Amino acid sequence: EEPVLLAELKPGRPQRYDWKSSCETWSVAFSPDGAWFAWSQGHCVVKLIPWPLGEAELCKTSERKSRGGKAESRSRGAAKEKTLECGQIVWGLAFSAWPAAEDGDTDPACALGLPCLVLATGLNDGQIKVWEVQTGHLLFSLLGHQDVVRDLSFAPNGSPILVSASRDKTLRVWDLSRDGRQVQVLSGHVQWVYCCSISPDCSMLCSAAGEKSALLWSMRSYTLIRRLEGHQSSVVSCDFSPDSALLVTASYDACVIMWDPYTGEQLRTLRHVPLHSTLDSSGEIHTSSLRSVCFSPEGLYLATVADDRLLRIWALELRSPVAFAPMTNGLCCMYFPHGGFIATGTRDGHVQFWTAPRVLSSLKHLCRKALRTFLTTYQVLALPIPRKLKEFLTYRTF
Repeated sequence: EEPVLLAELKPGRPQRYDWKSSCETWSVAFSPDGAWFAWSQGHCVVKLIPWPLGEAELCKTSERKSRGGKAESRSRGAAKEKTLECGQIVWGLAFSAWPAAEDGDTDPACALGLPCLVLATGLNDGQIKVWEVQTGHLLFSLLGHQDVVRDLSFAPNGSPILVSASRDKTLRVWDLSRDGRQVQVLSGHVQWVYCCSISPDCSMLCSAAGEKSALLWSMRSYTLIRRLEGHQSSVVSCDFSPDSALLVTASYDACVIMWDPYTGEQLRTLRHVPLHSTLDSSGEIHTSSLRSVCFSPEGLYLATVADDRLLRIWALELRSPVAFAPMTNGLCCMYFPHGGFIATGTRDGHVQFWTAPRVLSSLKHLCRKALRTFLTTYQVLALPIPRKLKEFLTYRTF
């Protein structure tokens, strides 16, 4: 089933023809609970939109308008759309939510002087601005980077730890519970850092720069674990599977490589072959650079965006895409936290929402996912179980 375009958002301000306008949507983000969507709209602003989308934002078809009217009335009662004036071009976005206290009466975020839900924005001048989502108030301005903050990643366990990736070739670790104090500077890249991703179990950090290798770091000691070498061109995007057992990296070489982050082994390569092969003057098939890769929430699908104007969806066990959608100038993609659709950002400043395959996970996959959430590859291999079961649990067979 091919992805269907559900809705499209467009910048609310006219495009200006100078570099400061920078209309590109380099980043989109959903809050962990799926209640908010953030969009780096260009023109130095971020739109915070309560979910589900209202009628005004949905594509103008009668069917979608009828659905959107109901959604809008619900969202208006709960929260209102906000515009964050960041003062600089926005490149990276990341939400974080702190869990409720066990007694349910007090929120630990409040004890830290922080709200339940925050949004971090990475800016063109190297600043990171952290906002309170419910009120739109600015909480912190984190200073330290010397160039564009290209990407941001919060620790998924609800701790107030933020990692930033910058064109200054460093990653920096911040602790928002300590007034945004800089905890660590990670140096090791020799090119701009494009992407950073913290594993769901919060043990590892992957970073991708304009280099042929991705770097894997320990989130406990903040030391380099290994270099992942296998791409033939710059690695620009990375993401962990929901159980932390797999890592995918996307490169300008038009390939996605699936890794075992614990062993550094390459498990699979997904090659982005053009739908309609075209030959250049030398007789070689032209391929297009990849821009973004992300896992689906249940861990059975991948989405990729490439310069050949296609959104591809891949099933974990197959080497060819299971679905395509035409999109122009795609830059980023992200799954909705509860599955069912994908948000993509474009160089024109637009955001598009696409349907995605819904799947009922098999009992086998659910068991594998539950086990791999707390067992490393080495721990699985040490178990007294049959070899084929070990291969399944370590994704050697899909």
